[in-house]
Amino acid sequence: MPSAALIITNAHVLTLDPERRAGRAVAVRGEHIVFVGDDVGALAVRGPATRVIDAGGATLLPGIVDSHYHLLRGSLKLDGIALGTANAPHEVSDAVRAYAAAHPDVPWLAGYGLRYQALAGAAGPIRMALDQIEAERPLILFAFDGHTAFANTRALALGGVLHQGDPGAGSQIVRDADGLATGELREPGAFGPLQALVPPPSPARSRELLRAGVAQASALGITSVHNMDGDMAQLQLYQQLEAAGELGLRVYVPYSVEPHTRPDALAEAAEMRRVAVGPLVRAGAAKFFMDGVVEGFTALRLDGYPERPSWHGDAFYSAEHFNAMAAACDALGLQIFVHAIGDAAVRRTLDGFAHARQVNGMRDSRHRVEHIELIHPDDLPRFDELGVIASMQPYHAPVPPDYGPVWLARAGQGRWRNSFAWCDLAASGARLAFGSDWPVVSQNPWLGLHAAVARRPWLPELPAQAMPLHDALAAYTRGGAYAEHQEHVKGMLREGMLADLVLLNQNLAALPPEHIPDLRVAVTICNGQIVHQG
Repeated sequence: MPSAALIITNAHVLTLDPERRAGRAVAVRGEHIVFVGDDVGALAVRGPATRVIDAGGATLLPGIVDSHYHLLRGSLKLDGIALGTANAPHEVSDAVRAYAAAHPDVPWLAGYGLRYQALAGAAGPIRMALDQIEAERPLILFAFDGHTAFANTRALALGGVLHQGDPGAGSQIVRDADGLATGELREPGAFGPLQALVPPPSPARSRELLRAGVAQASALGITSVHNMDGDMAQLQLYQQLEAAGELGLRVYVPYSVEPHTRPDALAEAAEMRRVAVGPLVRAGAAKFFMDGVVEGFTALRLDGYPERPSWHGDAFYSAEHFNAMAAACDALGLQIFVHAIGDAAVRRTLDGFAHARQVNGMRDSRHRVEHIELIHPDDLPRFDELGVIASMQPYHAPVPPDYGPVWLARAGQGRWRNSFAWCDLAASGARLAFGSDWPVVSQNPWLGLHAAVARRPWLPELPAQAMPLHDALAAYTRGGAYAEHQEHVKGMLREGMLADLVLLNQNLAALPPEHIPDLRVAVTICNGQIVHQG
């Protein structure tokens, strides 16, 4: 056998391969793994130019496949006001004012990552509270989930929504008794006119930020992402980075479908699949939003919201509209991703997938429901019956009291039993794929892994939904590969598979669950190349 380019020895190898779950060493040549086994066998393919890394007993895993990610969107937000750590109005104010002082020439002030509770207690309409922070320049602050924005009076006026404006189905401009916008804008139809006025970074700066975003992912052991938004232009940007040797991870890019998208426009998605032939950039999917979020009262529910019993949320697609679009996508051989948070949205999505199968016949489509924060028990077995992937984000699950009080209150105690029910879905036969939804929350997979394995019930009588470590790791690796029809080439450490690996700084199997968030990545390898070394 020709010599290996890279050998990692003295490792606690977790292969995630059902046929051989552990080993001590891995050897890599070119883009592929050529050996998995013991140190002696690996060193037998050592040559004069082979690089050998002694893992020191730390864990070696397949590279993390983050199955729900916004690579470009998250990277571009690295230039904005960072609000993820703000927990009170004065902390929001301090962050905005510090950024404004450091950027006197920025025409629009835009902040990201805002927790809903950070503005709680602000007196009067939210626009006036924001006017107290900044009244001259337009200011818009996006909630961490990207589904709600808060704007000052100047921004509302420039966006043309202060006095009027129809946001369309599924979106809401919250107004006071006099008809003036309060400053709270729910869903893109409401905040889109303002967002469109925020000047984008220059092409050069966008590419620089994208490289920074890729580097952050690599430093965390992420070697593949399923990008949850896209079009031909975004696909080509990733291809440019790939051609320049600057990408460093694999990106699966869908075509974003909007409520106004016509079926004939899906030809772009098919063309994206045709031209994405490189080893790192792939296409062949379509992404839909069925509903919004629980925090903004925009998730579509089977029951009413506790604070608004007659309100069940809203959907961007009627059942008939989604059925038609799902069938059109399926007929083109496209995989379908659907954001569905409320239980009624999940059911409508599954109904659409069933309709597509009825119209086009059965195939290995692996359509996906993204998020599934609420689910009715009757819909659990439908994932297995329809071959649908449950794509979930463990770090989204609320951890009271520091995170999630708004979600917990608006979901209502009566619905907690069937919330973020990944163990129930797995028990029903559903295939799981885990991710982060960066930049909604941190893309750190070790935080997500901890959330999956150490989850505690919100009430004593509720199931914990705590997942065994190996099962959670599988959802972050092998499950993610399966969710993009790539289980034959990645997601496991096996001879012949792509050389996507992550070497941790500790032995994960010996680590108490409470210390999983402290894990660090020593080496990340993508496509046989070291893309991060800590």
